[in-house]
Amino acid sequence: MEPTANNDKFNADELEAPDWLSEQFFAEVLSRHEKAPDLKVIEVKMSPASAKGDHYASVMFRGNITYTTSKGKFSKSLIVKTMPEEDGHKKEMLGDSKIFETEIGMYTKVLPKFEEILREAGDETRLYVPCLYHSLKPRQVMIFEDLVPQGYSVIRDREATKEEMQAALTKLAKWHAVSFHLINEKPDYLEEFKHGLFDIPNFADDPFVTCGMSSFMSMLDKIPELSKYKPQFKKLEKDYLERLRDVMQEYRENRQPDGYYVLCHGDFHLRNMMFKHSPTNGAFEDCMLLDFQISNICPITIDLIYAIYMLMGPEDRKNNYKELIDYYFTSFVDTLKKIGFKGKLPCSAELWNQISKHKSYDIFLLTTFLPMMCALKTNVFDPAEILTNAETRQKLYFLDNFVEEVKYLLPRFEEQGYLD
Repeated sequence: MEPTANNDKFNADELEAPDWLSEQFFAEVLSRHEKAPDLKVIEVKMSPASAKGDHYASVMFRGNITYTTSKGKFSKSLIVKTMPEEDGHKKEMLGDSKIFETEIGMYTKVLPKFEEILREAGDETRLYVPCLYHSLKPRQVMIFEDLVPQGYSVIRDREATKEEMQAALTKLAKWHAVSFHLINEKPDYLEEFKHGLFDIPNFADDPFVTCGMSSFMSMLDKIPELSKYKPQFKKLEKDYLERLRDVMQEYRENRQPDGYYVLCHGDFHLRNMMFKHSPTNGAFEDCMLLDFQISNICPITIDLIYAIYMLMGPEDRKNNYKELIDYYFTSFVDTLKKIGFKGKLPCSAELWNQISKHKSYDIFLLTTFLPMMCALKTNVFDPAEILTNAETRQKLYFLDNFVEEVKYLLPRFEEQGYLD
């Protein structure tokens, strides 16, 4: 493993690559991918692939591989994604999950099919980075070509611009549209994608999830102008998680005749995408969506409500969220028309009606995920500490940036009837 300048910037379980990520392993991967049986790996340099807060549901390394074939000497930067091997919270939560089966299926079956349908309609949009190698046994692992040398980067120290968010939402809209079309035309094609956030073993019972509401109400108690909202959240507390599970499982267990169901990304947040800008003038060029580990068929609202809290920054969440969701919806409907969807086209009024009906997700994200996101933006809190330490989590609810958001979100929730 290459020495890292500042270990505090990286997840502890990504500082040391496992022994099986060897020259022999990469020689087998690359020789198969490049159809070069004579390929020999000369050198492997491993380092962490991402920063703290970028992800949690996997362990990721960057491998700089130098190798030779009969055509000469080459080097390639690869991203290795695997499951946690160290005992601890991450392994306990994810060990028996279907996240790798889901993501492998997305890269090998679904996303190529989605692009094929778009290509047939004259749309050249790239939805994914090709997967060079994947395996479930003897270990769960996926390998991709690194996007960083291609000019892509993750946004970490600023909010996304309107142009960047529109680009990400456009790709999501096209993906959603193709899946909406397939679900209507060939419903069995995506049937295996049924493992969402609340289908991860131990997730729903994790203290991070179950204690979010009580921590939130404790904050309401201590801030005079917010304390009036506590009785309303006390009423919501008893069943909001159960209501949310029902929404997540609606397609499989209680399908609604007017429901808009798509293959959702499931974790559509700012650090699950990379953006490319011109090296000469900084102009925006492209974004690429990543991490399809909990993609599943569910209401279209799941990705859209999540985007409001996990993609948008405070200013857009406060003033521009409707405009951005409407921008997404225009692309969604336009793509349905373009690919020849034969059913009744969705309408904007019904989309917003369904977003309102699924308010339990807003409640969950406000009380549980948004405090974490606000904390990560301060660059003070360790994500692992947030997920495993109750005392650390309680501090998040009193951060100035979170409290300020709550002060304008709760009147909005009240006006929209979310607190009834």
